Amino acid sequence: MRAKLTKEFRFEAAHTLPSLPEDHKCRQMHGHSFKIEIHIEGEVDPKIGWIYDHKVISEAMRPLIDQLDHSYLNDIEGLESPTIEIMAAWFWKKLAPQLPGLCEITIFETPTARCSFFGQFD
Repeated sequence: MRAKLTKEFRFEAAHTLPSLPEDHKCRQMHGHSFKIEIHIEGEVDPKIGWIYDHKVISEAMRPLIDQLDHSYLNDIEGLESPTIEIMAAWFWKKLAPQLPGLCEITIFETPTARCSFFGQFD
């Protein structure tokens, strides 16, 4: 049996989007309550009844959330222009080696705006 599980995390952070036009309001410093969903897909182990131990995902995410929470994202290497698209790819690069079965990362910037990334880099 194949299934997909999702674990959710949250953090608060500020950023600017310096690549936007001068008159765009998001070029100015502002903050968000980010929500991140980590999706793992795989075969359900018939002996224990799950794909993955959620604790493994939490342990992989803990240092990243600690680094990002209440930070200025632009100061973090790789997030100099931290759109949610760039952030999703940043998380993927950090997590993929530790989380076999990682199939999707979704970042919510607001309750109605989000980006999903599936690990495809050009």
